[in-house]
Amino acid sequence: MASDPDDMKRRDFMRRSLLTIPAVSLGSSLAFDAYADNGAPALSDYQPMFFEAQEWQFILAATDRLIPRDEHGPGALEAHVPVFIDKELAGGYGRAEDWYMQGPFHVDAPAALGYQLPHTPADIYRLGIAATRRYCQQRFNRDFVTLSHEDQESVLSALEQGRPDFARLGVDDLPSATFFSFLLQNTKEGFLADPIYGGNRHMVGWKMLGFTGARASFREWVDQYDRDYPLGPVSLSGERG
Repeated sequence: MASDPDDMKRRDFMRRSLLTIPAVSLGSSLAFDAYADNGAPALSDYQPMFFEAQEWQFILAATDRLIPRDEHGPGALEAHVPVFIDKELAGGYGRAEDWYMQGPFHVDAPAALGYQLPHTPADIYRLGIAATRRYCQQRFNRDFVTLSHEDQESVLSALEQGRPDFARLGVDDLPSATFFSFLLQNTKEGFLADPIYGGNRHMVGWKMLGFTGARASFREWVDQYDRDYPLGPVSLSGERG
């Protein structure tokens, strides 16, 4: 595997990202019907189940900036991360089927108190994308998808820091930083989940990490820290990388 410092920084970022995804989050995000990647259409031919046309274009552009393809490996689009997000929002996760969603709601409550918003994940995406597009129109007089990569990244950075006031953009009870946190979390999940859920197509995320996937046994490699694992990952559907 490549030993270039930039490549290692990219791999280290993805490893840290994997560690920041709580098991409870993965469990809830993947609580929808399994989707085998066998014969999956090209991303350009995919027909979204949840997103409307303009929302879909936003998701394509935003996830591409969060995990871009570069000289060291594929990005979110090659991994079909948008497909993963679309399918989970179309299912029980999008409807918050296993969440406690009764009031009272306290938008400004400390994070330690758990989720405190009246919006399901599907609502967060619908409202968040609409507010972000209005923000781009006000700031740049252009839609998000037509901005340069640099400007798109500046918008995503502003969302991460909670600078856009969604309330002034017509969306109440949804901090812009919360929308970004969902978008980033689901993007990382789509890059690293098993391919049966629609993302991580051909296990590109696992290959970048050197993750074995669903192999039955690899105990003989656990303590060989100075060697790259040579066999490649295996998905739950039996696909081999």
